[in-house]
Amino acid sequence: MKNTLGSKGMAGSARRVLGAVAMGVLLSSTTVLTGCRTSTDDIERWTNTAQGPRKLVAVITHDKYPHELRVEAAMALVRMKARGGRAVGLLGQDDQPGLLSALETLAPAEREKIVTDMVPKLEEAMKAEPPKAQAGQPAPPDPSFPFKDAAYAILTHADGSLVQSEELRTRIRAALTSWSMTNFAERLDDSSQLYGMEQVLRDLGPQGVAALPEQIEPNAKKIDKMADLIAELGDDAAKLAASKRLVQVAAEIDSEKWVKQKSPLVDAANKASKLSPTPDQFKAQLDQYQEEELLRVFASMKKVGGAPVVEFLLNYGKDKDKPEKRRASALASLEGNLDKNNEAQIKAVLDLASAKDTPDTLRDVALGRVGELPRKQVATQLFGLFNSDNWKIRWVAAELVLKMGDTSHVEEFMRKIAGARGMAITEPLRYGAIIGELKGKQKPADIIDTFIRPGWSTEARMSALGYYYEHGKKEELSKVTPYENDRSRAPRCLEDASDCEWKCAVGEGKSQELKDVTTLGEFVSYCVKPAMEKRSAEKPKKK
Repeated sequence: MKNTLGSKGMAGSARRVLGAVAMGVLLSSTTVLTGCRTSTDDIERWTNTAQGPRKLVAVITHDKYPHELRVEAAMALVRMKARGGRAVGLLGQDDQPGLLSALETLAPAEREKIVTDMVPKLEEAMKAEPPKAQAGQPAPPDPSFPFKDAAYAILTHADGSLVQSEELRTRIRAALTSWSMTNFAERLDDSSQLYGMEQVLRDLGPQGVAALPEQIEPNAKKIDKMADLIAELGDDAAKLAASKRLVQVAAEIDSEKWVKQKSPLVDAANKASKLSPTPDQFKAQLDQYQEEELLRVFASMKKVGGAPVVEFLLNYGKDKDKPEKRRASALASLEGNLDKNNEAQIKAVLDLASAKDTPDTLRDVALGRVGELPRKQVATQLFGLFNSDNWKIRWVAAELVLKMGDTSHVEEFMRKIAGARGMAITEPLRYGAIIGELKGKQKPADIIDTFIRPGWSTEARMSALGYYYEHGKKEELSKVTPYENDRSRAPRCLEDASDCEWKCAVGEGKSQELKDVTTLGEFVSYCVKPAMEKRSAEKPKKK
């Protein structure tokens, strides 16, 4: 048969077939290559697959992938939802690493490039507005938490070695600080975050709480926690700012304006509980509400301190128009906050402690504040209270001045206590007990007998005998028995003195008898000796 195509035609046909084959191969290769190339779609899909974390880590740790894709894989691990309650994207799990481990394996320069491009993305995501709850519904999850957790983890993991650049560290710290100051109260309590806000702020230190005083305002939530954090972490500027803000809040709560603002809330609460208080009862409810809120702020003031707080609390404590309980609470909140170099503060608290018209409850608290001051600044004023007709005032003042000193001050005390009017038996017993606990060059046992001897006032002698009542042992009875017949008259209670008495229980069980103590000798016989003998008779406790 004759070939009608000819050699030239055949060659053209072959070329066409080979071209088609080649094109097919090329298209096939292109399809294969396209199918194998990792894309951003793959990155997103892997966040929801079982082996996704492993594949994403592989992208991060292999330099064959484009840099942008490696950054996207890192962010995908940040966004990945927890599995089995664990943030596997960030922390990994037993059989596969997470983002932190992946970054740790990279060479420093390579890691720094990835982290550098992650930071702006983390910053932007942390700025997301906190979701608002619908009426009657809980607030949706805060979308910024995973990014905050990642930022904090990258900053602190492996002793902070994942971030080498100081500029990047500064940016991350600033972003964490800004995040913490947004929606503070809600974010503080949210347990879904991997790293709690308190942990974050403690690592940030003073920088983290520098802006926190701005959040302290009337009706703000978590004022107490703000005060805690500022007191613990804040620098002097933050503490001063918080001190001023707390004063503003306290003044607001203590105002009629605040009461009027809260009246509708209390009224609504009554209606919800189907209560119908009388006008007086409603007023009492408001007073109670106001007091509770005010005392909470006082507690925060105690933590923060500062000159504005001290001035406010001192003035509040001195204000006779304020309720006694609130005044006492104000003084109690001064604990540890008085400036020992501020004469005006010292005078104010001493005046309160010594004024005749100061209520006893308030005086006790004021004396407690006096007890925190140096002895040399307040001893004279405390000794002045020994002349008070109220034995309880002298008792507290005497205890304070004794505890402030050492054994070298006992003689001064004994001279000052002489002639104290209306002394109760509680006083010498307590004074002797405190003397036995004093430190000093000389031991109490070496000096106490001096003050028992005649020549000292009865008040001093009985205070010295009070040492043996509390600390004396059986073998020391010979030191007190010579005074059993001493007829020196015991002090007497003033008329109508509350809780003042001179009695001691003698005997045991049903035969026990309450004896009046009228002389120093009876004080020894009825009080001191039985206490020493009873103590000696007690069996030592087994170790």
